Amino acid sequence: MAETYEEYEESHHVTRKSVTTFKIEETSSSTTTKTITTPAKLYGKDVGAYDDIDVDELLAQLSPEEISMLAKEVDPDDSFLPPSQRTNYECDKAPTGPLDRKKLIEHINKQALETPDRPELEPFVPGVVRGKKWMPPPPAAKMQAAEEQIAIDLGDEYEQALTDATQEEIIDLAAILGFHSMMNQDQYHASLLNKGQPVGLGWDGITKSAIPKIFPAEAPNATDPEDTIQRIKSDDSKLVEVNLNNIKTISDEQFDKLFEALKSNTHLEVLSLTNVGLTDRTALMLATALEQNHALRVLNVETNFISPPVIVTLVKSLLTQMTIEEFRASNQRSQVFGNKIEMEITELVEKNTTLLRLGLHLEFNDARHRVAAHLQRNIDRTRRSHYKIPKNVI
Repeated sequence: MAETYEEYEESHHVTRKSVTTFKIEETSSSTTTKTITTPAKLYGKDVGAYDDIDVDELLAQLSPEEISMLAKEVDPDDSFLPPSQRTNYECDKAPTGPLDRKKLIEHINKQALETPDRPELEPFVPGVVRGKKWMPPPPAAKMQAAEEQIAIDLGDEYEQALTDATQEEIIDLAAILGFHSMMNQDQYHASLLNKGQPVGLGWDGITKSAIPKIFPAEAPNATDPEDTIQRIKSDDSKLVEVNLNNIKTISDEQFDKLFEALKSNTHLEVLSLTNVGLTDRTALMLATALEQNHALRVLNVETNFISPPVIVTLVKSLLTQMTIEEFRASNQRSQVFGNKIEMEITELVEKNTTLLRLGLHLEFNDARHRVAAHLQRNIDRTRRSHYKIPKNVI
């Protein structure tokens, strides 16, 4: 058994020292493929020759200086090493104490002030160019041709008007034509407001910073929700518009009462519920109320928590009575509706013949164009009905 093991070791050792191996594979009766494999080499030796080398023994023979040099040869992108060991920089100084940022900045400033400036070999003289003056290269022939002024015959009348025009009138003309690069901000706003040009701000004038105007904060909405609900329930003829915007203290029970009273109301025309915390449950109750109310013309439910499917339900409820002319429901919980929801809204809007304005953000061009075209047709139809001429009038 021992003889067999020694023979195996000897044959295995001879096989590893072979330089070139020829491998012949017969793929078919007429085709023969030869594969030649050359073992990889490192510093003129085969890679397999380094398998029997003891790395610990080699490291024990190195001096501390050689080990430090070897330690610097590291991969900076090796994530298995800490960041402090991926750099070649080493600070041999012992720490003098904890870091004091204030003292460090004072030391840097003191050192900068005490360090003398470099002496100038040639003294500075105002107006005298020291060294070689930079001259811009001449522009290309194509650029010169493009910058040449094109003579345009405007006629004697326009030529005379432009020749006699003052600088302020030319600035006003530039503002009207939209030439914003020809004027600064103060000139542009002065031209729009027709206030006259500021003094000292010509074509080369510089716009100075102005102190921002402080406007008083908007007063909170003082509408009483409970009183408003009672007036809607009693069908008050004087209550035509209700604005409950930004009142976040309205409870779900009050929303239930409001939408229940809205079903039988015949005088309310404008209802605004922006930023009041409407949810899907209360919005579904509003959709049910819209199917029974035939007096409401404007509805605004922007900036709430209504999901896209419930938005579709609200748009669908507008088809029952056909009285809503303006419906706004943008800036909800989901900013993007998706293609399916937008196509459903588009199909519902195209069935509505009274809707004139729709406040919804649609992402897809097809939906936007179809909705805009249909709303324009509704506006044209409404305008023709308002100015319709009787047949007996010639």
